[in-house]
Amino acid sequence: MVEKFEMIAKTLQGLEGVLADELTELGAEDVKIENRAVSFRGTTETLYKANFWLRTAIRVLKPVYSFSARTIEEFYGNARKFDWTSLMDLSQKFAVDSVVNSEVFPHSRYIALKFKDAVVDQFRDRYGKRPFVDTKNPQIQFHVHISGDSCTILLDSSGESLHRRGYRTAQDIAPINEVLAAGLIKLSGWNMDSTFIDPMCGSGTIVIEAALMAYGIAPGVFRRQFGFENWLDFDEKLLQSIYNDDSMEREFTHPIIGRDISRQTVESALLNVKHAGLQKKVDIEVGSIFDFQPPADSQGIVITNPPYGERLRREQIETFYKQLGDCFKQKYEGYNVWMISSNMDALKNFGLRPSKRYTLYNGALECKFQRYSMFAGSVKAKYQGKGERIKSKDRE
Repeated sequence: MVEKFEMIAKTLQGLEGVLADELTELGAEDVKIENRAVSFRGTTETLYKANFWLRTAIRVLKPVYSFSARTIEEFYGNARKFDWTSLMDLSQKFAVDSVVNSEVFPHSRYIALKFKDAVVDQFRDRYGKRPFVDTKNPQIQFHVHISGDSCTILLDSSGESLHRRGYRTAQDIAPINEVLAAGLIKLSGWNMDSTFIDPMCGSGTIVIEAALMAYGIAPGVFRRQFGFENWLDFDEKLLQSIYNDDSMEREFTHPIIGRDISRQTVESALLNVKHAGLQKKVDIEVGSIFDFQPPADSQGIVITNPPYGERLRREQIETFYKQLGDCFKQKYEGYNVWMISSNMDALKNFGLRPSKRYTLYNGALECKFQRYSMFAGSVKAKYQGKGERIKSKDRE
């Protein structure tokens, strides 16, 4: 019987529900939403597929040992009871990260140090030699999570953060995180059967992530390595079978368009699109959003991350967002326009009422991700005709 075990996928705040849906589609069991994470159960194949296919996960962790401790001495002693030689060998370099929420253990760095000592001392006692620590390029990455007196040791199966897909070699001044970009597309409800446009695309992350979804291309296909490839029980044949499975790939016949007014930025986007192998699938153009006439599409979608203060002078913001609102109203009939912005005052100048809203974070910036539906005719007529109402939960 194939062994099943618990795993935890980390994500960005606000994307937990999206990640849970991804895991369910992947076949994971006992999927449960937590704070900036989703726990689930599955097999080694599930773990490999999670790293290879999840678009909104930052990393996937595997709990390997749990115990209770109320003192540093007890923590060290209990940590030494586990056979760490079953998870790594003497030649492998390792690192330790820790997250502590406890009055018993107030210093997370000290906890990481004591866990490192427990591992090193066990190897030294057994072999007369110790493995080395490498915080920059570890082959084995441990995570220590402590809540109160409950301690859990987890193995990081991802290695480098999963948002580092591997296709982005050039970037704009304020690039959007790949995991966040994928999350925006998932939250928008785009069903991948209509035109997709980012008219202020920067280095192209949003349109690239949209194309990967539309054509059924796994985000992990560009990765050079995953953390689990350094594990002692690594199954290379299993990983190769996942890499070679193209059953999820599909045809997509609608335009995916990215535009930006900066030629230098567009050159970066073109380079990233090329590295993702999407030159024939994504159109990248130089030009202002105000000079662009989008393809007619009653189900089309716009998702964009416009300049919002950090990239524009304050006096430019109000005028720019008002012009954006006018542009979308005049040219994007039938489209759903989604914008993410941290500038709430700027959004007020957009001149349209959002029909849906999410609170997300772009780095440290709290942002609103809002939908504006560009109906033919008046909004009032639209709601009267369809009986559609904005639910309170959609305004969160």
